[in-house]
Amino acid sequence: MSLRYETLTGAAIGAVIDGLARLRITVFRDWPYLYDGDLDYERDYLSGYQTTPSALVVAAYDGAELVGASTGLPLLQADAEFAGAFAGTEHDPARIFYCAESVLLPACRGQGAGHRFFDLREAHARAQGYKQTAFCSVMRPADHPARPASYRPLDAFWRGRGYAPVAGAIATFHWRDLGDAAESEKPLQFWMRDL
Repeated sequence: MSLRYETLTGAAIGAVIDGLARLRITVFRDWPYLYDGDLDYERDYLSGYQTTPSALVVAAYDGAELVGASTGLPLLQADAEFAGAFAGTEHDPARIFYCAESVLLPACRGQGAGHRFFDLREAHARAQGYKQTAFCSVMRPADHPARPASYRPLDAFWRGRGYAPVAGAIATFHWRDLGDAAESEKPLQFWMRDL
């Protein structure tokens, strides 16, 4: 399998919103997100990328099928909870480009898509004049009952790309876990690197 990548901005993002919404629901059902997603919510959330200056979607295709995607936008244009995580730190949210989600179907993993997603988002951030890129990952207890025995965290991959956790930069977000009746608060640790 050879994946093909397209970097989309502005109105061109509209062509992948439905596919990306379905991918997010599918991929984020797994550990560690356990996200019980809703297609209408996803479409609404993703539609904002079309009208956000400097936002992008990196789409990954196997032939004509959208099998993965990665998004990014200026941190100050993301949900306020994310920029708010940097309050009290030495980092200026105005200088940070936020690498939001990366989703890829399991059958397509292990072919370098993770690196390609970061390469393209970081290049886009540099071209827009940003000095740092950051992303966040959900924090779950090590003894969580849904944690698979075979789970391998991505920390080594992220560190290999030059990212490190930002002390004190933890966002909180709410979503409904699979099997739960209501949303609950989740902490998300920010990781960052200089460009």
